[in-house]
Amino acid sequence: MASLSISLSILVLLAVAQFLISCVCEAAPRKLVLLPNPPLAGLSYHNGPLLTGPSPLHLYFLWYGSFSPAQKQILSDFASSVSPSSSIPSPSVSSWWSTAASYTDSSHSHVSSTIALSAQTSVTPSRSIVLTRESIASLLLHTLESGELPIDERGIYFVLTGEEVAVEGMCVSACGFHDHLQVNNTTSKQNVQEGKAHDNEDLHLQVKIGASNKKASNVVFAWVGNSQRQCPGQCAWPFALPEYGPQGAAPLVPPNGDVGMDGMVINLATLLVGAATNPRGAGYFQGPSTEPLEAASACTGIFGSGAYPGFPGILRTDHHSGASFNVHGTNGRMFLLPSIWNPASQTCSPPS
Repeated sequence: MASLSISLSILVLLAVAQFLISCVCEAAPRKLVLLPNPPLAGLSYHNGPLLTGPSPLHLYFLWYGSFSPAQKQILSDFASSVSPSSSIPSPSVSSWWSTAASYTDSSHSHVSSTIALSAQTSVTPSRSIVLTRESIASLLLHTLESGELPIDERGIYFVLTGEEVAVEGMCVSACGFHDHLQVNNTTSKQNVQEGKAHDNEDLHLQVKIGASNKKASNVVFAWVGNSQRQCPGQCAWPFALPEYGPQGAAPLVPPNGDVGMDGMVINLATLLVGAATNPRGAGYFQGPSTEPLEAASACTGIFGSGAYPGFPGILRTDHHSGASFNVHGTNGRMFLLPSIWNPASQTCSPPS
């Protein structure tokens, strides 16, 4: 099976003096492509598995690099906001997720409507390296082998890299991706090749992503990077001026006061939807499997009604901070989340 790498296509330049972020989730490998999405006729179902309910999906965060406790709390609060809660005002993160939960598989089972943040762990790089797709998978595999995180086929593992961490393709073609990985339940070294991952002493395993092994667990994982220092105009729009194209419109004020982290929320949310509705490359997407448009990446740049290239749409504004947002979360949080392709209305549905 082709490996599933999501392309969050972010920030796009239209030749007509307009800009847009394009987050495209890719499948084999999928990456963020800096091109405007074509008009969408609908997403096709390719008869593969989805991450369905009724039991909750489990999120696991592997923090790699520098993050302050306050920064970690932003993404943790987002993850904790996905499941329904009567204490969170509308529109909420959970009402946004209900569109993703409306997707069904071949047995008519729905994507799980509840998500739990199950565990987190942190890794501090011993020296500066450039991570690759393979070394990110190796890092996760090493973490699973060591028992720092459990092996969970109902889990989605997010490798989250700090603003100082260089990742191959970031700021060129990607702001994140999702994929799947075979892990042996007893000794996952059967699925790896010994050696050094691009001369990184800490990441000593080279994995075969998407390899077939009936005795192994198939886990879904994703990578999202903090673009604050490297390319906020590509991976954190509309909270930063676009990297290319006209610079006329002022960037929006991020709802959590951190351009890089609020940009990560958008990208993580896009990948979360893609991983749930197309976890192994045979779910819902349009276009070639190597560069697919998925349920959220198909709606890149649409955050509110009336959106068009360079304009994110009509959003809510916090009267105290002037920040722009479209959903409420736990602990009084506000977030800006991408629209999701609604299979019932056949349109990109902003949170409402």
